[in-house]
Amino acid sequence: MKSCLIVDDSSVVRKVARRILEDMDYIVEEAEDGQDAFDKCRQEMPDAILLDWNMPIMSGLEFLKLLRAYVGGEKPHVVYCTVENDIGAIALALKAGASDYMMKPFDRAILEAKFDPGASLAA
Repeated sequence: MKSCLIVDDSSVVRKVARRILEDMDYIVEEAEDGQDAFDKCRQEMPDAILLDWNMPIMSGLEFLKLLRAYVGGEKPHVVYCTVENDIGAIALALKAGASDYMMKPFDRAILEAKFDPGASLAA
């Protein structure tokens, strides 16, 4: 089974994303901030990461830069998630190694499309 790490300081976002990803047959882990996420990645690298941008302790961008520099950190499919429709922040995330991005709030169709290339947004 595929594994996904949900990194978000919002328990509501983590709960909603967990439900959708588990329905997609992902084994799901959660982290509340970038430092917690990096510690979990050092223990076991996930196949995919849903990454929030603004978090305490370590931001999504800081985490992403650390992850991509870490041995094996190039492997996960990282979807950067933000409430900000800031093209500059999106460009920074993609330059730092994000595989894709999506806006909050998201729904099942959007999340499925980002984590399952065969999914259709029309579904």
